[in-house]
This record gives sequence, C-alpha cells and structure tokens, in this order.
Amino acid sequence: MTGQHRIVILGGGYAGLAAARRLARIAREAHIAVVDARANFVERVRLHQYAVGQSIQEWDLRELLEPKRIQFVRARANGIDTASKQVILDDARTLDYDSLIYALGSTNDADVPGVAEHAYSVATPEDSQWLRTAIPAGRIVVVGCGATGIELAAELAEYQPDSQVVLLGSEAPASWLSRRAQQHVERALERLGVEIRSEAKVIEVTPDGVRLADGSALAAAATVWTAGFGVPDLARRAGLAVDGHGRVLTDATLRSISHPDVYAAGDAAVVAGPGGRDLRMACATALPTGKYAADALVARLAGSQPRELRFRYYFQCISLGRRDGVVQFLHHDDAPARTVLTGRTAAWFKEQIVQGAGRAARP
Repeated sequence: MTGQHRIVILGGGYAGLAAARRLARIAREAHIAVVDARANFVERVRLHQYAVGQSIQEWDLRELLEPKRIQFVRARANGIDTASKQVILDDARTLDYDSLIYALGSTNDADVPGVAEHAYSVATPEDSQWLRTAIPAGRIVVVGCGATGIELAAELAEYQPDSQVVLLGSEAPASWLSRRAQQHVERALERLGVEIRSEAKVIEVTPDGVRLADGSALAAAATVWTAGFGVPDLARRAGLAVDGHGRVLTDATLRSISHPDVYAAGDAAVVAGPGGRDLRMACATALPTGKYAADALVARLAGSQPRELRFRYYFQCISLGRRDGVVQFLHHDDAPARTVLTGRTAAWFKEQIVQGAGRAARP
C-alpha cells in the first residue's frame, strides 16, 4: 500500500471504534478519520443504568483517537456523494475518502402512533438523559420484553422504589432463551416488584399511558419504548444497496454489494451469520465486525483477497439490577445451550464482559 489512502469511518460507537483501533495498527500509511456527532464515547450497553441516575464513564473521542494518529471530526454526516467519494457534513464541510466504513449503529424506531411524541427511550445517551432527569413517581410502563426492556425494568424497580414498574410485551420476557433462563428472569423481576404483562400489544402511546389491541388502556406516569430499533437512512439516501430496514447489504467480507469502496459493520449492516440468519444487533457483533471490516479493507489494499467473515455466538448476558443477572451460553448459531449462570455470579460475569467491550472499543 502506497500513499495516503483516505479511510473515513462513519460512527464512533463500538463498531466504528473497533475498526479505527484495528486500522491504527495495520494501516499506518493511511489517513484515518472518524466522524461522529457526539464528543464522547458512552457505553451504550450501560444506558439503562444511566437512565435511572447511575454514573457511567465517558471518554472524550478526540483524546482517544488523535494520539493514535486518527483524526476525529465532530459532525453529523448528512449525505454521502458516492460518485465524488465525499461525505457531506452538517456544517457544510465535505470529507473526501478513498474507502468508507459505514458504522452508524441503530436508533429507536417504531411506527406505533404516539411513540415519538409521548414515549421515552434508552437508545441513545440523549434519549436516556431525558428519562434520567424526569423519572416521575407512579406507574412506569416499559414496552418491550427484549433484553433492553428487561434490564431497564429491573434498574427502575431497584433504583426508583417510588415507582410501580410494568413490563409489557407481546411475548414473555426472555422468551428466546432456555426455560431455565426465562424462569430466573421472571422470578428476579417479580422479586423486584415488576409487574409482567405478556401477550399485550400496544397500538398507541398517549400522554397518559398506552392503548392496547384488546381495547383496554393502561395509565402511566411515563412510558418507555424499547420494542424496536431502526437505522439511519443515510445509506439509502446515498444509493447504497440496503434491506427493507435501511441496513447496508454486504457480501461475505462486509463490503457493500453495490459500492466496492464501502464496507459496513455493526447494527447498520446486514451480516450473514451462522445457521443462515443475519447477525442480531448487539455489542457482541459490532466489535468483531468492526475489526473484521478493517482487516478486509486493508487486505484488499495490499492486493490480497480477504478471508470470509467467520462468526459464532458464545453467550448472552442480561443484568437484573446490580446484584443479579442471567448468562445464557449459546450454540454457534445463537440457539440456547444447556449452561446458564444466574444471580451474583451472572451479574459479575456480565460486568467483566461490559468492561472488556469498552476496552476493546477504545483505541
């Protein structure tokens, strides 16, 4: 590789920083720039803690990146001109690239009426800040029985004792895990005083609560929506090949199937996984795909054909407050295995994983 090959990374989250960290080590002749609208890296997997008033660490992106010879550009990417190979920023600047790594992550998304106007979210630090500063006493309805909803409901119940927490969703909490793991989650939530309402579909969020598909209404002092995530529409608007959700379609080396100078990683990419299923949105997939995208890009710059991405799942961790949790070990294709950790051991295990993920992301 000769000359100053210009690599621009869109997104300073887990996937983007993992790519930047790897490039700083293996692409020393390249000019590397990371673009993000935020000044700080915040561990997204701790936002349910932040939302209830706990302190979590932040890292200044400029201080993280620039000592590693990585330019940090604090701006929002408003467009990508793929013909001229330029990123158009929200302050009217443009940033030229030879190769682009698209790692913008995911955001809260729902097409249910009233969510945008009346519901809180913990999808971003900004969303979590709004909830953090305005948690009311009374009933709080958490919509969505996935990992985010479970973790938030547990934290609210543990740290907001004046609130009555209701976890509401169309399926039982942790329904995708083994029966033993599901039972522990249910018992832990009940111990914390969380009311679980399964088989409940929200059709509208109102200023005073939620309306359900069966015609009933549930009053709430606050509603928090955790039931779905979407991705920015930047790739779609730029003309990149995307799926129905706007995620970049990639080949087995995470290169865009429509634009060979663009790679994608993390939540904003469609990545084929074991068992014929796309990798799910998770920190556990963002970090390795970010690193791999950097490896594949540099291999091609050196004239080599990169090996195809090989990925397997190992476990999934869910916290249930600060002193309890569940760790479900997984088969390679994400199916639950027999081994499950629970209680304080699981809480400790997850904390080690979260700390390790933060270290892995920081250059």
